[in-house]
Amino acid sequence: MRICVYGAGSIGGNFATRLALAGNDVSVVARGAHLAAIREHDLTLLTGERRLVAKVRASDRPADLGPQDAVLVTMKASGQTALGEAIGPLLREDTPVAFVQNGIPWWYGHGLAAARPPAPDLSRLDPGGALATSVGHGRVVGAVVTSSNHVIEPGVVRNISPDRNTLWVAETDDRQSPRILALRAALIAAGIASPPTTDIRYDVWHKLMANLTGSALCLILGQPTTILATPMVNRLARRAHAEALAVAAAHGVVLDDSPEVRYGPTRVYPDHRPSILQDYELGRPMEIDAIVRAPLAFARSAGIDTPTLDAIESLCVSMAVSKGLYAL
Repeated sequence: MRICVYGAGSIGGNFATRLALAGNDVSVVARGAHLAAIREHDLTLLTGERRLVAKVRASDRPADLGPQDAVLVTMKASGQTALGEAIGPLLREDTPVAFVQNGIPWWYGHGLAAARPPAPDLSRLDPGGALATSVGHGRVVGAVVTSSNHVIEPGVVRNISPDRNTLWVAETDDRQSPRILALRAALIAAGIASPPTTDIRYDVWHKLMANLTGSALCLILGQPTTILATPMVNRLARRAHAEALAVAAAHGVVLDDSPEVRYGPTRVYPDHRPSILQDYELGRPMEIDAIVRAPLAFARSAGIDTPTLDAIESLCVSMAVSKGLYAL
């Protein structure tokens, strides 16, 4: 397949390398020192004891790369607004565009089953409808990712979860379309797990549980995920998790994911600094809307009381605003 990875940072660099080495025609949209390094030295992925190097076409101008069979948008939700102005040259009429991100995606309300309550106002996730206009709902593919990575130097990505690189993909109305089957097959052939799913919103909320509860607490405390094992923080995470489960259920997504399982005594926490904490520490725009505020909008639209999550939201927003990394 001819695949463009739009935003070849940590996750994007990982997946682009694997897809290229599996024989796909892969290009990446990158910028700055990262782009220069990829052009000069190719794209390098360190995973376990392996060092994988892939030659990919790279540019900061999508127009240089041409129409694609598929696009994986691996930019964070906080940076997707600019995508609408640039993605056009990558798209054919039927090019699927998978939004590989954390949190509630901008397209959540599109294709939503009639049996589920309508989504709340999510316009902050796509200001002015730029993505809906430029990409079009018909091209959108839902995607949920589990993969831990860091860009350790320009052009070099360290995958710190060698046995846990998964990308769920689905139509926004959960149809098992030919393009989903083709994209899933390409991912699996590249060594990226891509289990079939019949409810992409289940997968969205399941991943969100970790970001909204554990990752947000790591941000507030300025600590890696190992802090979640300490008794006082663990109790707080459990309360937040129980509230988040109730919000998802109120919107028709009943998760098989109890606080006792997610934050139980046998859970082993890696020494990992979640991406929302990394963004705060590095002074990068933060995914406050997608990870923290949008889920609380679901709670309020359903009339669910979430005192723990309300406190988490207040603290995360205040921290991000005070550092100039989020605008109210």
